[in-house]
Amino acid sequence: MPDNTIDQIPQDIREQLPEHAQQMFLAAFNAAQSDGLSEDAARDVALNSVKNEYEQGKDGQWNRKTEDPPIHNKAITTGGN
Repeated sequence: MPDNTIDQIPQDIREQLPEHAQQMFLAAFNAAQSDGLSEDAARDVALNSVKNEYEQGKDGQWNRKTEDPPIHNKAITTGGN
């Protein structure tokens, strides 16, 4: 089976995802299908891949997640014996 193209992503997903997320979705979907997963299972895998970098806003559109701020932990030193 040939790999699907962005044009073959379901319309509802294409309308919500930005271009980069569509590319991520497509790559994960094609990989999952080549591993033998059904279309529904491949779609779930692809959406989970997108969710790693994107989150859905209240308006239904997906936006890239903001990076976590760096965490600065103070070094802990022991008092000896």
